[in-house]
Amino acid sequence: MNLNHTKSFTVEGGLVVLMMFLFVQMSFTQVNWLTFEEVELLQQDEKKKIFVDVYTDWCGWCKKMDANTFNEEDISKYLNDNFYPIKFDAEQKEDISYNGKVYKYIKMGRRGYNELALEILKGKLGYPSIVFIDEDLEVIQPIEGYKGPSVFKMIMTYFAGDHYKTTPWKSYSKSFDPNTGMDYSKVVKH
Repeated sequence: MNLNHTKSFTVEGGLVVLMMFLFVQMSFTQVNWLTFEEVELLQQDEKKKIFVDVYTDWCGWCKKMDANTFNEEDISKYLNDNFYPIKFDAEQKEDISYNGKVYKYIKMGRRGYNELALEILKGKLGYPSIVFIDEDLEVIQPIEGYKGPSVFKMIMTYFAGDHYKTTPWKSYSKSFDPNTGMDYSKVVKH
């Protein structure tokens, strides 16, 4: 029995498995989360709508949305291509400079909130929440609560494609086809 041949096969087999694993990891698209400051700089070169995932560290539904919704490859790709995505801890203690204003942490009981969270959520702090902001940094709409992948796809295409400007949500949601709803040819290009 040739042990060198067996050893070589094992090493080569291990390399093949490792290369396949790395290829799968590299080909998987993840959301390219940004900060408000980074987005403000990017907006100077290319205007895009902004998507904000507002969460807290203690929020179980926020973690579920990360695992079930934002980890879907087609959702990640769509968010990266059509929005500047921001992941924002509503209880962030560091100041945030955004749109010409500095937002501070406000202590409230054992916890607190960042003033920017209160502003973009239009006074209603609930987690998770998602917020869509237009190219001119105006809040289009905050939406509270966990959203699974199928509902989230419908919501993000509604805002990405500017359907919210002409089509009532009820009509859009009834006519949304998940097989063609994320068709990139239907998205307004920036």
